[in-house]
Amino acid sequence: MQKFKERWEIKYSWQLVFPIIGLISLVFSSYLIGKYILTSIGFLQTDVSYIGLLSAITILLSTLLLFITLKLFTVLEAKWNVTYRWELIAIFIAFAVTGSTAARISDPIISFLGFYKESTSAWIYWPIRILLIFPVYQILLLIVGWFFGQFKFFWNFEKKMLSRMGFARFIKD
Repeated sequence: MQKFKERWEIKYSWQLVFPIIGLISLVFSSYLIGKYILTSIGFLQTDVSYIGLLSAITILLSTLLLFITLKLFTVLEAKWNVTYRWELIAIFIAFAVTGSTAARISDPIISFLGFYKESTSAWIYWPIRILLIFPVYQILLLIVGWFFGQFKFFWNFEKKMLSRMGFARFIKD
């Protein structure tokens, strides 16, 4: 455990919550993807081989996603200029939570505005939904980033992104 803490530059035990949440999320995502794959190729949950195949797919996908994530960490650690390596995990979790939450929140908002996927042309529905999700996502990113102790990173991230989009004159420090 000490070697793990040293590798991720964890000084306090409470910081272990980020790797634990990250691993649980990674395995759960792999499970959901595996379940979707088996359902889409016709396996029923009542099949005897279902649990074995689902377990194998979950383990395989978890290993693959962990490998990809650790490679991303090595690339982004220098680019994002974080103080501690464990902060990368917190940042990834914040991005995931924000994206999922923004997508969930946009459904009721767009329905309230009177746009329904079934009755509105896709050429109208999706651009409106994307335009709606964008500001919701930006606000949520700062809130979730603050919750995970990464407000400074996300505030700088927002300023950089908005200035690239031409909104630099509206951003004040």
